[in-house]
Amino acid sequence: MLLPHIVLKHEREFGENVSFAPIHKFLSFSRLSSAGEFNRLTRVMIADGQTSEQCEAERASTAGIRPLHPVRRVFYLVDSFDVGGTETQAVELALRIGAAGYEVTLGSLRATGPLLERLQGTPVVVKEFHPTGGIDSPGGFYQILRLSWFLRRGKFDVVHTHDLWSNLMGVPAARLAGIPAIVSSRRDLGHLDWYQGKRRVWLRRIQGLSHAIVANATPVRDDLIAQDGFARETLHVIRNGVDVGKFQGASGREVLFPNAGSGKLIVLVGNMHTDVKGHPWLIESASAVVREFPSTRFVLVGDGEARETFASQVRKLGLEESFLFLGRRSDVPRILASCDIAVLPSRAEGLPNAVLEYMAAGLPTVVSRVGGNEDLVQDGVTGLLVPAEDSAALSEALLRYLRNPEEARAIAESGREFVIRNFSFERLVREVDELYTAILQGREA
Repeated sequence: MLLPHIVLKHEREFGENVSFAPIHKFLSFSRLSSAGEFNRLTRVMIADGQTSEQCEAERASTAGIRPLHPVRRVFYLVDSFDVGGTETQAVELALRIGAAGYEVTLGSLRATGPLLERLQGTPVVVKEFHPTGGIDSPGGFYQILRLSWFLRRGKFDVVHTHDLWSNLMGVPAARLAGIPAIVSSRRDLGHLDWYQGKRRVWLRRIQGLSHAIVANATPVRDDLIAQDGFARETLHVIRNGVDVGKFQGASGREVLFPNAGSGKLIVLVGNMHTDVKGHPWLIESASAVVREFPSTRFVLVGDGEARETFASQVRKLGLEESFLFLGRRSDVPRILASCDIAVLPSRAEGLPNAVLEYMAAGLPTVVSRVGGNEDLVQDGVTGLLVPAEDSAALSEALLRYLRNPEEARAIAESGREFVIRNFSFERLVREVDELYTAILQGREA
């Protein structure tokens, strides 16, 4: 057994204060062919140390604000900067938590995507740790070790991973680095393949290395208890935030939709990577809606591999004149201000940003009864709930709004007020800061 030799070698090369005791907890993820290959990768990582030596110079400053505690260093990790709910929440939190007394470094497994623009010219430092070949490949192990060394050299107080892939890479790296407060996340009900079978067992073990797990909705927390056996005291529900002010702009309907006519616009904002956002059921429901209200148009914002599949479904139903495929857009607030009804008939959800944005924009909203949607929508009060994968129920809910515009307006206003009261970014920052403080103070006690 060569593992003890490998561990001792790492302790000598990384410094006498580095502990690699937890490495056995995730070593079997590796597809390394030999201990020699493992050692070769670590020697490469040491050679890469020239750039890691610069980490102190890259510390972000939070000037002009007097925090309630000494300034803390926090490292966030996400998969990418593509436009998505998790990525958006992480970026917005990184931009705002400095006011609570934090210097923020935002790491990414792939430092690409439109959200990078939000970070330009800000104090947030961006670092990439790309696991070539996957998390459980030699390249993945190299990046885990490289990240661990970066975290230890940077003397971070908190590491917070925000999604599946960053949990798998960031939590072991943070444990190796001896970070005082490690927070991982679960932000959906585990519809991806990685949440099934033996892989879910490994994910549970890795998340078990963190000091706290954040769920963004009550059903997500309950699933972690029921399916993964986590102790309730380890889990913390911190719901998403939304910038309500961004969604109070004037309509640009005449410019954005010059050929839409006078009919109502029903909008769905969601990626098209799979059918998880419910596009097929919305398209199927459209026939009944258009039959009664022929001038209604359906506006689809988002893109992905399944877009052509959805477009083909529209063509087969003869609804080409009723659907507008806008693709990925950076002007979602303006689009929402130009629409009349919003819908998200997902098969699975955590706490969807899209629904928060619909409600912040004052749109009457229809969502499926899955995941955290019930944390947002009280049926008939702040929106309408329908069963998932039920096109008939979805069309009836949309027709209810179209037939009863006064009720639609009242529900929309109630939804907007609910979001303003309960889902501000100020509340999000406060709750996250309180969690970090509780972990750090608990470990100091």
